[in-house]
Amino acid sequence: MPDHRFRLGQIVMLVGRTHNVPPGPYEIVRQLPSETADLRYRIKSRDETHERVVSEHELRPAGEGER
Repeated sequence: MPDHRFRLGQIVMLVGRTHNVPPGPYEIVRQLPSETADLRYRIKSRDETHERVVSEHELRPAGEGER
């Protein structure tokens, strides 16, 4: 089983989604189990009341490429 790249509590930015998605940052609130290479996470924005489920390739660490 592959390892998750992001840890619980880590702050990340969502990339690749623009429709009805507030800009980050988001917090990793749960790593979801997966038996495939498509690792998934539950993320939460402080600007929303709900959580989102996203794939690992849709995330990048906060601060990366924002200079």
